[in-house]
Amino acid sequence: MNEDVLKKVQSNPKFIELVHKKTSLGWKLSIIMLVVYYGFILTLAFSPKTLGTPLFQGSAITLGIPVGIFIILAAFALTGVYVRKANSEFDQLNQQIIEESR
Repeated sequence: MNEDVLKKVQSNPKFIELVHKKTSLGWKLSIIMLVVYYGFILTLAFSPKTLGTPLFQGSAITLGIPVGIFIILAAFALTGVYVRKANSEFDQLNQQIIEESR
């Protein structure tokens, strides 16, 4: 990529919009995942009995197991949200930037 094309891309308002949207979404999803994960870790550290509570009387399954499964599923869901946005909105903006830079 030569210098002129690079400057043209960087000055394109759609490029600025794309960078802002990608950065914003990345931070939002990261914060959600950090809250979920560290909430689990802090609960484990300061109230281990909470996660060790059986789901129902006589059960060998504790509350920690479904919470752990929820954390894993949350990671998959957040990744899915990002991929969906990237494959639709971000790719569309990227294609428009490429077309306008030619």
